[in-house]
Amino acid sequence: MDFDDVIDRRGTHSAKWDSMEALYGVSPEEGLSMWVADMDFRPPHVVRDVIANMQKTGVYGYYGEQASAIDAVCWWMQERHNWTVDPNHIFTVHGLVNGTGLCVNAFTNPGDGVVLFTPVYHAFAKVIKAAGRELVECPLALNDGRYEMNFDAYDAQMTGNEKMVILCSPHNPGGRVWTRAELEQVADFARRHDLILVSDEIHHDLVFEGTTHTPMTAIDNIADRLVMMTATTKTFNIAATLTGNVIIADDHLRGKFSRCAGGLGIHGNNFGMQMSEAAYSPAGAAWVDELVTYLNGNRQILETGLAAIPGLSPMTLEATYLSWVDFSGTGMARPEFTERVQKGAKIAPNHGPTFGKGGDDFLRFNFATPRARVIEAVERMQKAFGDLQ
Repeated sequence: MDFDDVIDRRGTHSAKWDSMEALYGVSPEEGLSMWVADMDFRPPHVVRDVIANMQKTGVYGYYGEQASAIDAVCWWMQERHNWTVDPNHIFTVHGLVNGTGLCVNAFTNPGDGVVLFTPVYHAFAKVIKAAGRELVECPLALNDGRYEMNFDAYDAQMTGNEKMVILCSPHNPGGRVWTRAELEQVADFARRHDLILVSDEIHHDLVFEGTTHTPMTAIDNIADRLVMMTATTKTFNIAATLTGNVIIADDHLRGKFSRCAGGLGIHGNNFGMQMSEAAYSPAGAAWVDELVTYLNGNRQILETGLAAIPGLSPMTLEATYLSWVDFSGTGMARPEFTERVQKGAKIAPNHGPTFGKGGDDFLRFNFATPRARVIEAVERMQKAFGDLQ
C-alpha cells in the first residue's frame, strides 16, 4: 500500500490544509496540518477504480437501484462486526453530521434536552444548538488517563426535559472503545430517563489490536429506542462523498425518521453510493487491515514521543487516528501551550474546548498522515517544549 506517499494537498480545496492558516495561524507552506479528521492517504484502488469507471462514461446522473449498495452495507456489518442488519432498516444520509441533525429533528422538539458525554465530537453540539435544542453536557470522568462514565452524577443532572442521548462509540476524541458493561450502563441510563439513544459508530472499523468494538445493537432490550449511525467516510477517507447510514430496527422510530428525511429530500448521491459499495468488499477489508496496522505504528511513535516531554500526557488510544493530549502537567495556561504548538512547532491541532466540558487542557492531533510527518511532528514538539526537558 502507499501510506508512506507524501501527497501535496495544498491548493486542492482541502479543508485540512487550505484552511489551517486562517484558523490556526499556521502556514501550509511550512506547517503540519493535524486537525480536521480526514486522512492524508488515498483510498484503496477498488474505490478509486469506481471514479475512473464513471469518468469513462462522462455522465454523472442520478443514482438508482440501491439494492447492491445496501447489500454491501449488510455484508460489511456481518463480516466485520458480527451484526446482522435488515436491509429495510437502512437509510442513506448526507454524512453523519446530517444524520445527527435528522435524528434531532425527527425525535425531539425545540427546547428539548439532548445529552452528550463530553468532551466529544464538536459537531454534535453545533447541530443541537442550531436546532434550538438544549445542550446537556455530562462530563466524562478522567481516571488514570482514561475516560469513564459516572452515571450517578448523570442521573442527578437529569430534569425530565431530556429526550435524546448521543453516544460516540468508539469515542472521539478520547479513543475509548467502550466495553460491553459500559454500553449496558448507557442503555440502562437511556431506559431510566426515557431517552432515544443515537449511537454514532463512524470509527468502528479503526480499532487497534487487543480491543474489540461492540455495536450497541448487541445490547439487550434497547432496540425500541436505538438509532445506529455508520459510514465508509472515516474508514476509507472519502469524507467528501457526504454519505452515511442511519440504521433503525424499531418500526415506530423508523417511520418518524423516514418522514423527516423524506420531507427534506434526503437521498444518496451517485459518487458516494458507488464508492461506498466498492469499499464494503473483501478488497476494501484487506486495505483496512493494512491501514489499521500502519495507524497503530504512527500512534505508538506519536504517543511515545509526546509522553517523553515533561508535562504532556497523550491518552492511550484504543481506536481512531486522533490523539488527545493533556497539557495540564506543564503548568501552562492554554494560550501558552497552544502558542508553542502553533507558532513554535508550526503544527495545527484541534483546540480542546471545542469538544465541550473537560477539554480545556487538551489538544487533538490527527496522525493519519505519512509516517515521516509523524516523526517530524514529534521532533518539532520536543523542540518547542525543549526547556521542559
